[in-house]
Amino acid sequence: MSALGKLFRATAFKLSLVYLVVFTIFAFFLLGYVAWNTRRVLTDQIIGTIEAEITGLEEQYRLGGLRRLVTIVERRSRQPGASLYLVTTPTGERIAGNVGSLAPGTLDESGWKEIAYGRNEESDATPHSAIARIYILTSGFRLLVGRELEDRARLREVIWRAFGWSLLLIVVLGCAGGWFVTRRVLKRVDAMTETTRTIMAGDLSGRLPVGGADDELDRLAQNLNAMLERIGELMAGMKEVSDNIAHDLKTPLTRLRNKADEALRTAHTPEEFRAALEATIEESDNLIRIFNALLMIAHLEAGNARETMADFDAADVARGVAELYDALAEEAGVILDVSVDEPLPVRGSRELLGQAVANLVDNALKYGAPRAGASAGPITVSATRDGDYAVITVADHGPGVPEADRGRVLERFVRLAAARTRPGFGLGLSLAAAVARLHGGALRLGDNAPGLRAVLSVPMRGGQPSPLREDGAPREDAERMGQLPSATQGQPV
Repeated sequence: MSALGKLFRATAFKLSLVYLVVFTIFAFFLLGYVAWNTRRVLTDQIIGTIEAEITGLEEQYRLGGLRRLVTIVERRSRQPGASLYLVTTPTGERIAGNVGSLAPGTLDESGWKEIAYGRNEESDATPHSAIARIYILTSGFRLLVGRELEDRARLREVIWRAFGWSLLLIVVLGCAGGWFVTRRVLKRVDAMTETTRTIMAGDLSGRLPVGGADDELDRLAQNLNAMLERIGELMAGMKEVSDNIAHDLKTPLTRLRNKADEALRTAHTPEEFRAALEATIEESDNLIRIFNALLMIAHLEAGNARETMADFDAADVARGVAELYDALAEEAGVILDVSVDEPLPVRGSRELLGQAVANLVDNALKYGAPRAGASAGPITVSATRDGDYAVITVADHGPGVPEADRGRVLERFVRLAAARTRPGFGLGLSLAAAVARLHGGALRLGDNAPGLRAVLSVPMRGGQPSPLREDGAPREDAERMGQLPSATQGQPV
């Protein structure tokens, strides 16, 4: 398409033409209204002048009769710029005045009329227009007083000429302005189009240019850039999940295959085969838990779990998880200290938040439990209010996490060297962080001096909650979908 064709097809150019037509119509009616009002004012002035002259001449006729009226009319007729005067007999014969000829029947009836007349001094009978009043005197004589309409005609001519030039100027300036505006808009749209082509070609790092004027195109570009950022994050998350499945699950799958191969080679009795099958089933269950955790983390990071949101009390969730792990803590020889403020109303998924807190408590039990010949401090679980946020804190007195690794351990499958001897897959903190982000909050790791202090904060209802659906899916539905093992199962990931 040629540049001129693009210009004519552009929405900005079409809008400019529409504005031009609307403005032209508006100018036409405005000038017409001004012309009509001016014409009306001039006509009123003419009528007022004629009325005054008729009144004066009638008074003179009453005082001095026809002779005095004729004398005055003759005198006024000879003055420069005089009005139109005519005195005739009842039969229409001219007695005095400066009107040479009239159309037949003009003087038959009294009243206001627009007449065509000829002047005395003109040899030809060129017609002129005037507005006049015919007045019938008591003796039957006719008196005509009028004013020419040339001024009104000249005014109309001036107005139409001004309208023509104004219309031409409006069209020229409108087209020039439309071309200028369209060129600017097309330049920005073409830049956006070029960027979108690079993005469609596979370069997701491309972003639409923002001019800085904060106009509608800038706002559109900013929103689209934010959308591209989110798409990039989701694509990176999908790639990361794919990489995790391709690399981090290779070891447990290899181990599962080796166990099955070893059973085929070494097992001879039913008991040995049974033990091999049980080990295979256990390894398969671990793989299923890993897949479920990975899928749920990706599900949460994509924001697709919002349909299960409802109002609930975060303090009740923290207390319930602590009661769930109380027996395990007692078995591990650790005191589980619970401190909960009530109430802490939040909006979100009770099951997901419970799973996140359960993962934090499970980590604390794994790494905060006393080792042989040593004692450990208590594990504290607290739920408090901090401004507009509900804060659930799980603190232990284990080895803790070095400050340099606190951000890294929130990633999938990241396990520090000291944790590789403990059960788990390095997904628990990743899941807890994803749950916090889904609820508009965050998971922060700190030093408990000694030990690890995990702080999970989510907005309280009435603070800045996420815009979620009022009704929540029942807990059984979430577990039945196989997205994640229930928090009541207590399975570490």
